[in-house]
Amino acid sequence: MYLNTFCKNELIIWIIMKTMIKYLRQELKMSQKELGDKVGVTRQTINSLENGRYNPSLFLAHDITRVLNKMIFKENREEYFVIEDIFIFDDY
Repeated sequence: MYLNTFCKNELIIWIIMKTMIKYLRQELKMSQKELGDKVGVTRQTINSLENGRYNPSLFLAHDITRVLNKMIFKENREEYFVIEDIFIFDDY
């Protein structure tokens, strides 16, 4: 099966994102419900994202990266991991 560069990149980004959402959420001791509330979706949506059963819109992916970046910055000012270095988004 042939995948163009965009599709390959999109797949790689999605694999990284679903892994990082769960990892970073757990590192922040945040429940799926708490993250969902912060980005305006249900706990079930966050669960589906983390388990690869749901592909987020670019807007939702953007909102999740913004929330997790802010939380990580507040939690640990010395070690600021920027998810947006992985995901390139313009403000919408």
